[in-house]
Amino acid sequence: MMKKFLLWFTPGLILGILIILGGGKVIEKTSTNEYCMSCHIHPEADNSWKRSVHYETKSGFRVGCAECHLPPKGDGYLWAKATTGLRDLWAYWTKDSASFDWNEKGRLENARIHTYESSCIKCHENLFPAELSKEGEDAHLYYKQTKKTPDLHCINCHLNAGHYIEGYTHGSNKTFGTISSAPKEIFTESAKVNEFESFTELITNSSVSFNMVAIPGGKFRMGSSPNEPFRREDEGPVREVEISPFFMAEVEVTWDEYLAFYAQTSAEGRSTDTEGIRSKKGAETDAISGATPPYGQPDQGWGMGQRPAISFTYHAAETYCRWLSQVTGKTYRLPTEAEWEYACRAGTETPYFFPGDPNKFEKTGLKAKLSKNDTTVINSYIIYKGNSPSKTQTSERVRPNPFGLKNMLGNVAEFCSDWYQSDAYSQYPDGIITDPSGPETGEEHVIRGGSFLDMAGRLRSAARGYTRTDEWLKTDPQIPKSIWWYSDCFHVGFRVVCEFDEKTGNR
Repeated sequence: MMKKFLLWFTPGLILGILIILGGGKVIEKTSTNEYCMSCHIHPEADNSWKRSVHYETKSGFRVGCAECHLPPKGDGYLWAKATTGLRDLWAYWTKDSASFDWNEKGRLENARIHTYESSCIKCHENLFPAELSKEGEDAHLYYKQTKKTPDLHCINCHLNAGHYIEGYTHGSNKTFGTISSAPKEIFTESAKVNEFESFTELITNSSVSFNMVAIPGGKFRMGSSPNEPFRREDEGPVREVEISPFFMAEVEVTWDEYLAFYAQTSAEGRSTDTEGIRSKKGAETDAISGATPPYGQPDQGWGMGQRPAISFTYHAAETYCRWLSQVTGKTYRLPTEAEWEYACRAGTETPYFFPGDPNKFEKTGLKAKLSKNDTTVINSYIIYKGNSPSKTQTSERVRPNPFGLKNMLGNVAEFCSDWYQSDAYSQYPDGIITDPSGPETGEEHVIRGGSFLDMAGRLRSAARGYTRTDEWLKTDPQIPKSIWWYSDCFHVGFRVVCEFDEKTGNR
């Protein structure tokens, strides 16, 4: 009996040992950088890794693909390796990885999907090394106290650890806004406006100017009808609105414009004012305190100049308007939601200010599988998910609307001065409403226009959105959180309007 048992057991034991040893060799072989690179052939994946701090560490250990993109062994390692391998194999057979949009793949929300928090902690068990700065200590303390928050990940602050990002910083960016440039004319006076016609504004004590478009007054139907494709409930009921004349910026506030404000008002200290301009109407504005240095890279590494400024809070946008009013002697502010939609529509009553059917621009269901979206027209007017390389663009890429305004839809969504309420249109009185300014109170503000992250259905003239203050500050490690910069929002900007008084001509 024993001989029979050994006859079966011994070969089985040997076979089991061979499988285990062979399996270990297979796991080891398929975890090498060379094996990973055989599928992930995008040149940026290899080049950016070789320029990262993980490639040449202080300890001499070279952190490879498996150390970041798989959990530690014993922590679901084999399951993650199997599922990741199958996914990568399928992608290798069906997609061309060399054509991947590296800018999109390298964004934080994607990086969080493909890295493991447990792997970071395995290598960096000591979160408070002796050489850590005070700023780093505060950030790591915040992490330890709130690390169970799903969106709080090491990579939020250390995005360039495994793949190098040009110009990236994960601390307080004290050099922000100090980029030198060739000498230019410095304006000593703002633009003189004597008639209701478009003009170019000059920001004093800077070399920055921008175009303002005269928007004639008129009536329009605000909102969307129940049968408009992709309509949401907060877009109705449709209301008849009358708007007085005003000036509106041709494009969103650019980085050049915002940096002029930052250079003249920035403060190293932290302000405790969290109320914004609504609590300061009528207050003295001679000493406007501007933004503190941002934490990280507010332009996301996409470049500044004539790109729309992003990553700042609603409070910062309103403060900018107060400052601009002071330095130009005019009254600048954020547009009301009604002014924004009136200017966007520019006399049109269709879903967009240009011809086109939202159902053809963004096909869903079976239609999406059978045919591609019709992008011939929309690509000429809008920067959106269908044509943007996953980042903001300058205005010359698009054609203007009938009023001469660019990027009213797409590129970046835009702050409006109204508080957001889903039933705001129902609260207005019957009949024609003149220059409505929205609900008197609220918790979040309206944003309009959609962004480069949205598909065509969310970019209609009537589509509404709103700020998400807590969500957009969720990964800000500072205590207290910044009132000037959003840590998790890079798709919202704003454009300014300038008031016009038909009776006196005062601006």
